[in-house]
Amino acid sequence: MQFRYAFVVDRYGMKVLDVTDLAHPKPVETGKVALPDSRNIYVARTYAYIAAGGSGLGIIDVENPEAPRLDQVFNANQQMHEVNDVKIGMVAGSAFAFVADGYNGLRVLQIVSPWDDPAHFSGFSPRPSPKLIATAKTKGPALAISKGIDRDRAVDESGNQISVFGRRGARPLNKVETQMLYQRDGKLYTVEDEPAPSTSASDPDSAGRRSWQAWLTNAGEWFRHAKAPRK
Repeated sequence: MQFRYAFVVDRYGMKVLDVTDLAHPKPVETGKVALPDSRNIYVARTYAYIAAGGSGLGIIDVENPEAPRLDQVFNANQQMHEVNDVKIGMVAGSAFAFVADGYNGLRVLQIVSPWDDPAHFSGFSPRPSPKLIATAKTKGPALAISKGIDRDRAVDESGNQISVFGRRGARPLNKVETQMLYQRDGKLYTVEDEPAPSTSASDPDSAGRRSWQAWLTNAGEWFRHAKAPRK
């Protein structure tokens, strides 16, 4: 799941669910990508990595979750025959895919590196350029990959660090705090690409509040939920 969308796979391929209301998930009719024999999925930034069995590793662009598109399918020149699972890990300027490739064992793919596209590799979500760089035989068929600990830094669209998570006293956002990122008065909050007409700070909103009054109300709600005791 990523923000307001859940990404799932079945025999058809990848499908997207709108989970803005977690109690009532809704299929996104335009959020489908056919990829037969899909077995598992891992979403990292704006790409979904699909373990697609005999097809190899499918990479889907999900920057717009309601209009995903297949970017590429990688099988290392037909060497990857039974892709069951995939996890993504990042180290410094490189990103890697760890793939459970059935009887072939563990595969390691380098998917982003400074040498592939020096002008863009450090951006928020450079296009993957997968290369098979290592293989480790397993005692039996490799069926699954465990998830490592996520890095505790957030970056902006240019790859610059903007915040740090996971430190002492930190915690994940709860449901109410998360919904405050995309809901206003219980309704989905969206913005347009074009700037809105300028308004005065003294102009009231739909609830009759001045901008500073609305800001104080939202800030008070956040602190109230943040301090609420946990069960």
